Amino acid sequence: MLKRLFDILLSLSVLLCLAPVMVITALLIAVKLGRPVIFKQKRPGIRGEVFEMYKFRSMTEEKDDNGELLSDDQRLPRFGKLLRSSSLDELPELLNILKGDMSLVGPRPLLVEYLPLYDNEQAKRHNVKPGITGWAQVNGRNAISWEEKFKLDVWYVENRSFLLDIKILFLTVLKVFKRDGISQGGQATAEKFRGTK
Repeated sequence: MLKRLFDILLSLSVLLCLAPVMVITALLIAVKLGRPVIFKQKRPGIRGEVFEMYKFRSMTEEKDDNGELLSDDQRLPRFGKLLRSSSLDELPELLNILKGDMSLVGPRPLLVEYLPLYDNEQAKRHNVKPGITGWAQVNGRNAISWEEKFKLDVWYVENRSFLLDIKILFLTVLKVFKRDGISQGGQATAEKFRGTK
């Protein structure tokens, strides 16, 4: 109950404070990347239940000669990289928090296609609501392996507390300013998870 109240109050406060930044960001995206400015994607939440997550668009819709979308790294322009490195692309997820789909802190919501690939231990990451930031994000983000991320996610699930959430939020602010672990080498963010061998 305390966590939910804290999520709502802090999300509303940030939305009100950063409303001008979000409006300017949306206008720049419309000009530089096109519309829609909000990227929506189905993601698994608590208990693996699927919800629609909101982010600011950071990639173009460029296609090859066959009409297929180009790879992520080819569709991620410099402006898109700036949005991601500054975490401005994450701001619309505050609306997901107000809706109750997400929390400020928790394992990041990944792709729906990964659900059948988790082993029993990794699947524990879905025992709590996903978050905008989490223990894995402040301990390597996309610069660490999937297996390391999942271990950190499960550790959070088994050790979560209000004080730990405060610590993670504080460390997240530091990470955003330092721009650590934004992507794996040679990837727009991280290579796809294909299951643990």
